Amino acid sequence: MWDYFVQEYSKTYRVITLDLLGHGQTPCLGYVHTMEDQADAVQAVLAETGTKKAIVMGHSMGGYVALAFAELYPEMVQALVLQNSSALPDSDERKANRDRAIAAVKQNATAFVRMSIANLFSEGNREMYSEEIEDLRDQALQTPLQGIVAALEGMKVRKSRESLLHTSGLPILLVLGKQDQSLPYDEHAPQAEGTPVKLVTYPYGHMAHIESRDALLEETLRFFEGV
Repeated sequence: MWDYFVQEYSKTYRVITLDLLGHGQTPCLGYVHTMEDQADAVQAVLAETGTKKAIVMGHSMGGYVALAFAELYPEMVQALVLQNSSALPDSDERKANRDRAIAAVKQNATAFVRMSIANLFSEGNREMYSEEIEDLRDQALQTPLQGIVAALEGMKVRKSRESLLHTSGLPILLVLGKQDQSLPYDEHAPQAEGTPVKLVTYPYGHMAHIESRDALLEETLRFFEGV
């Protein structure tokens, strides 16, 4: 998903991308992959590559992992980019939705993936990005059933890390979408109030790296330069 951005970022920066636990070529370690488990995996990759400190950027669950990483390994973090992500935990309603999603995945993972991918885009963009949606579905269908379940379980039990927005002292860029059905804007924008976090809002859904690609690239490059 980061190929376009890696190509652009690599003109100036060293970029490391990785498959999180249960995704891509990284196998599952258990029934639940907590955000702390995922953060440990990130630390292992950075240690293996000799990276002492990094700007950590994550989309959605990747943002939850970035926050866990910043809490566990603060000395390794230079700044955070939380794209369509949040420091807030799941609400009770969201946890119930996770449980329903887990049941749906176990019943028919293909149907679950095909339905859920389109819903990540704002409604008005789904036809425009139909090719990208199909590509994303194909990629997501490569994820093993247990990888999907472990991720959903891990996101469901994650704790609040809102305090990091106030006390970490890190430069933090928070990207939200006005039409994001996964992270409703009115629920998640207030977390940035009274903090040094820079909140950037785009008019579309959960997939700013596609729906607002060029604007996100420009914003992140400007943020990196400031860091």
